[in-house]
Formats: sequence, structure tokens, C-alpha cells
Amino acid sequence: MMEQHKDPMGRAIQEYWKTGDKTPVRVFSPMFEEDEMPVETLFRTYDQMPKLEQQALDLSRGKTLDVGAGAGCHSLILQERGIDVTAIDISPLSVETMRGRGVMKVLQQDFFTLTGQYDTLLLLMNGIGIVGKAENLPVLFHLLDRILAPGGQLLFDSSDLCYLFEDEDGIIELPDIDEYYGNLVYQLQYKDTLGEPFNWSYIDADTVSDAAEAHGYQLEILAEGPHYDYLARITKGGNK
Repeated sequence: MMEQHKDPMGRAIQEYWKTGDKTPVRVFSPMFEEDEMPVETLFRTYDQMPKLEQQALDLSRGKTLDVGAGAGCHSLILQERGIDVTAIDISPLSVETMRGRGVMKVLQQDFFTLTGQYDTLLLLMNGIGIVGKAENLPVLFHLLDRILAPGGQLLFDSSDLCYLFEDEDGIIELPDIDEYYGNLVYQLQYKDTLGEPFNWSYIDADTVSDAAEAHGYQLEILAEGPHYDYLARITKGGNK
């Protein structure tokens, strides 16, 4: 589990909640220039969320698991709607904050060691990237075999990074490399708190669909955004 002194995102979330401090989280990756994440976006209301996230929340049903819940914005909305939702995050400070904000069921939990069964799994804000690398998708489906209830669904949004390789004529030429082009390494910093580097992947829908089919699941594209982003649902054997 993550230690508090290496928890930049959790610290940013907790300090914003307690004091309103809007210092952004710095985002480092070898593939991009340094970027910043405004922490207040993790506290947004339903009306402030992208349409894809709104749709995922509207489709949530039954016993629901909010994976990588952060500040709990999705869990709070579902909770207000009367849905039995559990929020999980590996960040101890995020978990403390969610409890303070009124999320009733919160666990500091590694998703891949989870037990129990759920009707809906939410992996929002490119949450499927939690697999680390696209090549690790089989690990996700083995987990679904264990925790997805009969007739259950996994809802996730992601983006296809192919646009990074698009030329002026709109032609996309993917790099000739051994590793999947959407696999990234990130490192986060908030003030003087620097987290450990971690793997994260932006996975195109076809790649997820192929992995799903290989493990007895089906992927359905529910909506597409304006910039190679999409919302999808995974079900066992096509159940919806």
C-alpha cells in the first residue's frame, strides 16, 4: 500500500478539501512535457463532468465498486442516488478525505487483490490504465472472473493515443516499437511530496475488445468523444 509521505495526489486532495489550497499536482512523463493537474477537477459535480462520465454514472446499477475513487466525486453522486457503492483507492490520504466528505463505504485497497462480487465496476478517468501496460489486460479479465457478479458490467472510459502520431494530412503512422504505443510511465509531485514512478496505459478500444473476447467477455462501445476518447462496457458472454 502507498505510504503517506509518497502520496502526492492524496496530499493534494486532502489539503484542497481542508483548506481550499489549489496548488496543482505536477505530472512528469518521458513522453510529454511537464504537465499540471488541477486538483479541483477531482471534486467536480455531476454537471461539471464530461458527458462520458455522466453516462457511466447513469448506467451504474446494483452493488457498485468505484475504483481509484480519489476524492470520491463519483461515489458521492451514486450514493445520493441510493446505489450501494464502495469506493477504493490505494492512497491513504484520499481514503481519509472520502470518509470525511461522507462516502459511507471506503476501503484503502489494491484493486487486484480485491475480494467480493459487484454488479458494476467503474474505472473512470481512464481507469483501465490501472493495468499498467496493455499487455497486462489478461490480469484484469482473470480478476473479473472472480469479482464480477453474474450479469455484471465493467464501465470504463479511455483514449487512443494514436493522435500523437497523426501528421498534417491526418495520416496516423504508429511507431515501430516492440511495446504498445499507449504504455506510459508517470510520476507525480505535489509541493515537496514526490511519488514513485508508475506505469499507466491508454488503450484503444480494439485492443481491449480483442483481449475481452479471448477471455470470454464482450466489449460494447457506448459513446465516443471528440478526441479519440470513448466509453465502453465489458460484460461476460455479452450479458448487459
